[in-house]
Amino acid sequence: MEAKAIARHVRVTPRKARRVVDLIRGKKTTEAITILKFAPQAASTPVLKVLESAIANARVKAEQANEPFRENELVVAATYVDEGVTLKRFRARAQGRAGRINKRTSHITVIVADKEGAR
Repeated sequence: MEAKAIARHVRVTPRKARRVVDLIRGKKTTEAITILKFAPQAASTPVLKVLESAIANARVKAEQANEPFRENELVVAATYVDEGVTLKRFRARAQGRAGRINKRTSHITVIVADKEGAR
């Protein structure tokens, strides 16, 4: 069985979020949660929330299918970060010019599966 969670428009740059996501890809969910809780990067907080949401989605899917749910057997099958909408802001510069500031957002996707369903 496979479950997925997506967080959209997260105010973390995709490049920084991909560093965190690469740490947990292919690991057991219990191990991935531990890694994210102790990771120093700020992007680990939203990734942790998405991972916990995917685990909760797997629990609900198992209950609906009348299957036993074993959280310790779940594996992070796939994770990826896509670029979201960029908020464009301007900052005053010398001689009446304006410098552009891009505030990037991310779409974080986490897919968890049991060991048989892992890709």
